[in-house]
Amino acid sequence: MAKKKIIVQAAITGAIHTPTMTPYLPVGVEGIARNAIDAANAGASILHIHTRKENGEPSSDVGLTRQILSKIKGASDVIIGITTGGAIGMSVKERLAPISELQPEIASCNSGSMNFVLSELSKNLENPKYDWEKPFLEGTYGKVFLNTFEDLEYCINIMNENGTKPEFEIFDVGMINNLAYFLKKGIIKKPMYLQFVLGVLGGIPLTIQNVMFLIETAKKQLGDDIMFSMIAGGRRNFRYETLSAICGGNVRVGLEDSIYLNPAGKLAESNAQQVEKIIDILHKLDFEVATPDEAREMLQLKGKNNTNF
Repeated sequence: MAKKKIIVQAAITGAIHTPTMTPYLPVGVEGIARNAIDAANAGASILHIHTRKENGEPSSDVGLTRQILSKIKGASDVIIGITTGGAIGMSVKERLAPISELQPEIASCNSGSMNFVLSELSKNLENPKYDWEKPFLEGTYGKVFLNTFEDLEYCINIMNENGTKPEFEIFDVGMINNLAYFLKKGIIKKPMYLQFVLGVLGGIPLTIQNVMFLIETAKKQLGDDIMFSMIAGGRRNFRYETLSAICGGNVRVGLEDSIYLNPAGKLAESNAQQVEKIIDILHKLDFEVATPDEAREMLQLKGKNNTNF
């Protein structure tokens, strides 16, 4: 029996942290592309890409996204995935526009509506570098991250039409029920790839018990053949990513999820630095890391030459 290899994903910049929080947050086309390529060279199997303007503000501009993806594709064989979460406040059609235009191999698919509250982060921004930062974070206190069943079906269908693998992001246990509905309806194609997201204010808390509960529930409702990874935001990300691997899953690191390199609060200087650390941990535990092509085979992706960027 072949030994299971671990898919290592790097989420490069996201739409949560702001430039004031860390000087190392990748922004702009060149900054994001360079950081992503370095993460791929460090051993990442998959990159997860959000787009930001030069001032760090999250953007859904397809033209900017295309530039970032093209630069990465030209320099690496890494799997390039993109967000459909965008940023809080964007419409579903705005968030999904890059799928039809760019036709990536894989993309995030948010599995339900939730309160996604970032306002607490604004309390530490005494002298923000940019005017947009505090209003952006504080505005999440009064907004809902909306993903209705109509939105979910639209998202899954758009991805199916473009040969893009949905990476189902699960922020709470009820979202597993949502996916079970669409699986029964026949629009979700197997193998399913789940991304458990714990620790967001408004979602399920980050605890060992909750990690185990999500894995067990997903297998019961969606089948033992699911593949999964997890996001553990904040300073404990390496501990929980290790748990994911031990439980038979994959791992995700990156400056989208955590700006730290250790629990003491040392800032990570790049995504590559986080990738190198998690791979070192995996190797010391006798795990093998999947190459991009091995991850493509595991996830049954269409290949980099079938994208539109």
